[in-house]
Amino acid sequence: MDIILSNTTDKPIYQQIIEQIEAHILSGELAEGEALPSMRTLAGQLRISVITTKRAYEELERKGFIENFTGKGCFVKKQNNDFLHEQMLRQTEKLLADACEKAKICGLTLEEMKEILEIYYGGNTDE
Repeated sequence: MDIILSNTTDKPIYQQIIEQIEAHILSGELAEGEALPSMRTLAGQLRISVITTKRAYEELERKGFIENFTGKGCFVKKQNNDFLHEQMLRQTEKLLADACEKAKICGLTLEEMKEILEIYYGGNTDE
């Protein structure tokens, strides 16, 4: 599991960790029952405070993505596939809404947006 932190974003470090672990779980890269690195290990790998990783893990547990077993560690919790699909759909809709806002600001037409989407989605292999 790779987590890449950015110092050029206004998102707090713990939020970046949460979003990336959620993405790994939603994509299936982290499977049910799979162990996450310990809070100390992850903090050491990322060169951040253990308090930051603790906050991220607590939030992931609160949201139902992981479960913590005292003395054993944190593990990916069994996910409801319908819930996962809905989560991914919501995230996709938000990203597309943001992209549409930016496209309107810079004057892109709907046809240009469709063309861009086809390229990124893999439907147009001309380029």
